[in-house]
Amino acid sequence: VQLQASGGGLVQAGGFLRLSCVASGRTFSMYFVGWFRQAPGKEREFVAAMDWRGGSTYYAASVKGRATMSRDNVKNTVFLQMNILNVDDTAVYYCGAITSYYSARSYEENSSYAYWGQGTLVTVSS
Repeated sequence: VQLQASGGGLVQAGGFLRLSCVASGRTFSMYFVGWFRQAPGKEREFVAAMDWRGGSTYYAASVKGRATMSRDNVKNTVFLQMNILNVDDTAVYYCGAITSYYSARSYEENSSYAYWGQGTLVTVSS
C-alpha cells in the first residue's frame, strides 16, 4: 500500500483546510485509514480514522465537531476537512493505513498502522 498526502499550507486562525490522501497498491487489504499529526517537539497523535470497508468515522476529542473525514471510492482517496483552525492545529499531518484485522481494533494508536504517507505541513497563524 502506498499513501500520498497533500493539501497542507498556511492558513489563518478560524480558517479551514482540506487534506487529501490517495491510496494505491493493495488497497483491498486496508481495514482503516487514519490521520495523525505531529507538532514540533510532540509525539504523533491521532486525529481521525475511517473504517475503509464500512465507512464509519472516528475523531479525536480535540477535533470532534471541527473535522470531517470522507472518501472518494473511485479514486481511493480520503479527505480530512478541518474547520475553525487554531494555532494548536499546526503540525505535520500524516495519513496511514491499517492492514491487519487485529490492529484495526486500535485505530487510535499509530503503532497499528503498517503504512504511512509522507506527511503534509499545516501551519495556522494567529
